[in-house]
Amino acid sequence: MSHRVLVADDLSSDGVDVLRRAGLQVDVRVGMKPEELEAAIGDYDAIAVRSATKVTARVLEKASRLRVVGRAGVGIDNVDLEAATRRGIVVMNSPGGSSVTVAELAIGMMLALSRHVAQATASIKAGKWEKKRFQGHELAGKTLGVVGIGNIGSVVVDRARSMKMSAVAYDPFISAEAAAELGVELVTLDELWARADVISLHVPLTEQTRNVVNAGTLARMKKGVLIVNCARGGLVDEAALAAAIASGHVGGAAFDVFEKEPVSPDNPLLKLDAFICTPHLGASTEEAQAAVAVGIAEQLAAYLTRGEVRNAINVPSMSREARERFGPYLKLCEKLGVLAAQIAPAGVREVRVIFAGEVAEAPQRPLTAAVLKGLLSTVEASPVNEVSAPGIARDRGIAVLEERAAGHQDYVSTVSVVVGGSGGEAVVAGTVFGRRDARIVRVNQFRLEAVPEGNIILCVNDDAPGVVGNIGTALGSAGVNIARISLSRDDSGAAASLLNVDSDPSPAVLDTLRALPHVRDVRRIRL
Repeated sequence: MSHRVLVADDLSSDGVDVLRRAGLQVDVRVGMKPEELEAAIGDYDAIAVRSATKVTARVLEKASRLRVVGRAGVGIDNVDLEAATRRGIVVMNSPGGSSVTVAELAIGMMLALSRHVAQATASIKAGKWEKKRFQGHELAGKTLGVVGIGNIGSVVVDRARSMKMSAVAYDPFISAEAAAELGVELVTLDELWARADVISLHVPLTEQTRNVVNAGTLARMKKGVLIVNCARGGLVDEAALAAAIASGHVGGAAFDVFEKEPVSPDNPLLKLDAFICTPHLGASTEEAQAAVAVGIAEQLAAYLTRGEVRNAINVPSMSREARERFGPYLKLCEKLGVLAAQIAPAGVREVRVIFAGEVAEAPQRPLTAAVLKGLLSTVEASPVNEVSAPGIARDRGIAVLEERAAGHQDYVSTVSVVVGGSGGEAVVAGTVFGRRDARIVRVNQFRLEAVPEGNIILCVNDDAPGVVGNIGTALGSAGVNIARISLSRDDSGAAASLLNVDSDPSPAVLDTLRALPHVRDVRRIRL
């Protein structure tokens, strides 16, 4: 019997043709109501959606023969990933089809800003002819600063260089050699703010990147700088940017994304002539929509006809037997990657994953991919999964090494992650107690035992009396409750504490901790 595929959203006809040519039975039923989808889903092996159809837990409960959900595009917010995983249903997306489209919009924004295209259009439509008012600037010879040079940022650099712009970039997860091949100079963020005439953002929204453009960083930028954000809302403090544009320090800005969407009419940026925007159109081109549709169709066909898994969000390639034995290490490895990313040195060039003890018998590839997923998801603007992570690391010039060790002196099994770069190296390690209790057992030179979840504060200090008490008092005064604390010290006179806290500590709280006697370093970590 032929596999049946339900196309529930407006998928490009090119994608539908791919499915049919693969010998699959395809029903196109766009605009189904939830109750209609629930009634029909039991007849299908696969469903292809974009963003309109919601594949909820209730829908999945009715999906008695469903094997795979394919999302044409990047996000999977409309798919209940946990429910699908629980029912053994593969969830795939097609993340690569919109890179050029988003990059071209960013370039278009730069050109529109430098030549006042939107403002001049509005002026002419208002019956005016203001040539002198809208005198602009050439981009040729200017310096472009790119924050994040992954799939999209690298395309932006390529297009900008063809316009005779020079490019500098900040990205801690790409080697200098890989950056040089792209024709971009790696710099620190502070140097990028100071040198760039145009700044384009291409990173995901994380605790580290939220409001990366703020009042302080804006003050360090060149007078007249242009700022483009076609990545994620929340990367820019919008009120601070509005003030900087109004003062004349920032020459203009162009956004495709906002912290809150749809954007509020009261947003101060909308009142400024030097600000232009679009309603989240980054991937909205015919070519991109066709590309993601064909991509997801090819993936669904490969899975249904050959069992080949590509761009799966929730299914690492591990046998059922291995998953039963080592499954908890997949989540541990991802957490170790996220942790390593937040303490990693600059200019990451190498990631070593070391398996010791019984876990050394596990398939290495899915575990290493989980580490890379956690590591790269903190810096890559495009979504990262276990399938795409190794390729992204390779494109960034990061060497990935796997090592096995026969045993370990302290634990039955450990996974260690060593991240090396131009600024040194960072080491984290973890284990699993019993069948599911993950623990962090090492952070750099400090051996400890901590639960890898939620909000964590890492504090390194002199090994002196009263430090831990001062930390607890400061957090208590700020209303931050300590759920767990793990302490360690080395032979050099340094000590460390890893504190699981019940709420996200504010920058002011972290500054208070840094000002305490004997405290050397304080970092907020989110796992």
